[in-house]
Amino acid sequence: MRLKLGIPKGSLENATIDLFRRAGFMITVNSRSYFPAIDDPEIECMLIRAQEMARYVEDGVLDAGLTGHDWVQETEADVEVVANLIYAKQSFGKVRWVLAAPEASDIRTVKDLEGKIVATELVNATRRYLERNGVTAKVEFSWGATEVKPPHLADAIVEVTETGSSLRANKLRIIETVMESNTQLVANRASWADAAKRRKLDDLKMLLDGAIAALGKVGLMLNIERANLETVLAALPALKNPTISQLSNPDWVAVNTILDEVTVRNIIPRLKEAGAQGIVEYPLNKIVM
Repeated sequence: MRLKLGIPKGSLENATIDLFRRAGFMITVNSRSYFPAIDDPEIECMLIRAQEMARYVEDGVLDAGLTGHDWVQETEADVEVVANLIYAKQSFGKVRWVLAAPEASDIRTVKDLEGKIVATELVNATRRYLERNGVTAKVEFSWGATEVKPPHLADAIVEVTETGSSLRANKLRIIETVMESNTQLVANRASWADAAKRRKLDDLKMLLDGAIAALGKVGLMLNIERANLETVLAALPALKNPTISQLSNPDWVAVNTILDEVTVRNIIPRLKEAGAQGIVEYPLNKIVM
């Protein structure tokens, strides 16, 4: 059994390869090939643009692939959503497709688009959005650099954003959110019905979810005299449920816990004050619940 897996080429490519590395898979991309190597003999990778991924998965060219929820909706592909993976090219959160117009324009709501021109790469979803709002407008496909289209080539745009910085730099104002999106692992219906491929996809989902759960987290372990244990536990964030183990010396215990990385710099000095010794902070690749 070999699972044909689509890796998104373009803006999500590096973030996806890094996520797979954290999940335990090493993907090596050759700039001259669309077939990256992966250190798993049961997986065969292919680089495909995220915009086209769901269609190739639906058609059976690929067993599964990673693409955005936005492109699944845009193509209306009939695929099985195996996992929602909340990561993007810059951050590890969702992205938004937003309706934006020039700051100097009189467009304040979607209703103000009646009879106007909207440029976007997300044509079908934008048309459905306008229909839901009872607005008739011309939706034009944008091949790129959509932010520079208004006001001369379009009255407004629907564009994807993580931070909104590019829109602000082009003097555009966000009017409404059209759609939120995140990366999804999607599968062909027939492949999902295949027991061996489904098991592989389930394993892949578990490892990728574990890699995402570990983002921004670190492990912390320390030794403490049992008499000072309560003071140490009080210094740790609530509800973290640390593991406490008996050391060879009956008067000492080891404490092991997982924390948000940004909090550790404030916690370690307090742990030291409480009498903790042998404090070790270590990185995490996966947290499998």
